[in-house]
Amino acid sequence: MKAVVFHGIGDIRLEDVAEPVLLHDTDAIVRLTASAICGTDLHFVRGTFPGMKPGTILGHEGVGVVEAVGPDVRNLRVGDRVVIPSTIACGTCSYCRAGYYAQCDVANPNGKRAGTAFFGGPELSGPFHGLQAERARIPFANVGMVKLPDEISDDQAILISDIFPTGYQAADIAEINPGDTVAVFGCGPVGLFAILSAKRMDAGRVFAIDCHPDRLEAARDQGAEIINFDQEDPVETLLRLTGGIGVDRAIDAVGVDSMHAHHGPAAKTARKEKAEFKREQKEVAPETNPDGENWVPGDAPAQAVMWAVDALAKAGTLAIIGVYPLQMRTFPIGQAMNKNLTLNMGNCPHRKYIPHLLELVRTGAVEPTEILSHVQPLASAIEAYRSFDARKPGWMKVELEPALLT
Repeated sequence: MKAVVFHGIGDIRLEDVAEPVLLHDTDAIVRLTASAICGTDLHFVRGTFPGMKPGTILGHEGVGVVEAVGPDVRNLRVGDRVVIPSTIACGTCSYCRAGYYAQCDVANPNGKRAGTAFFGGPELSGPFHGLQAERARIPFANVGMVKLPDEISDDQAILISDIFPTGYQAADIAEINPGDTVAVFGCGPVGLFAILSAKRMDAGRVFAIDCHPDRLEAARDQGAEIINFDQEDPVETLLRLTGGIGVDRAIDAVGVDSMHAHHGPAAKTARKEKAEFKREQKEVAPETNPDGENWVPGDAPAQAVMWAVDALAKAGTLAIIGVYPLQMRTFPIGQAMNKNLTLNMGNCPHRKYIPHLLELVRTGAVEPTEILSHVQPLASAIEAYRSFDARKPGWMKVELEPALLT
């Protein structure tokens, strides 16, 4: 069968791989009818999120048809259409029972403290082969697949595999109350779903911060008040538009990419912070960093987090659902502590939210496909990756269809 396979940083290939087989009684084999490319996949390909094992099939979003089930998969049958949650969970441990599926004690073969298990990720996440393929083995399939209502299309369902639940979680853990003013940093697909979800939770005002015109226009279509951080300082603008108070809730929907600005007011701030960091490191550890040049993603707070902490009102809440690697160790804790901020973060427990979101889509309360910009055959996956990585205008969310291989 064909699959998108990671071979090294910047090196992914569509190639023939072995067909998956049942390994455990709780496994299932699914024929994928839809997959997708996510910003998290780009972290792996770029090397900003390390630890990928060559030969790993990429992709953690999937919709398909069940082709085989193990004897302990008792709630699904061959022929069922299913959506596959991106994170893998056993459904029986104390964390799963409490709804923290992303912190399952059992799913990750590297041990209880290894972190979230998910499809198509680095070695520390399993690794498990991903879903940008014609078929896939789904562990703990009785929990790791949700049967789709007939009314829901593949195009709708693929958005419920990962990005809609993640955006919904962002609004949930931001503790949005009716009337709250919310700032969403990052208007990619997850950020747009966070805006949609904040609106459903009756936020009074939602601000959307980004620099890409097409993403900002998509946010404005959702009813958000937009701020282009390449044209104005986002913190100064948020404070001015909120009467000097700041926002009640902030969401970091960016992660390690950190909204790198190359020009405009935000870039000046970023360059200043980088220069200050280098001076501090030269003073603190000259023997290990004599030139102050070891500037890596883990060395300083991400720009979106810095802006969010600055822009929050006192006693506000910051939700972080953007992906960060383990080497990220710096956070403006002093400023956050002195403002009495609440901080919530974490990988999305997709299985917790998917049933509710399926019902919203089934009843027509939400139409998620407004965020789906491209549907490409799996055969064109490498070209689609290039266009998505280049952030070409209009490339918001890319669905891959294995059935279009031939």
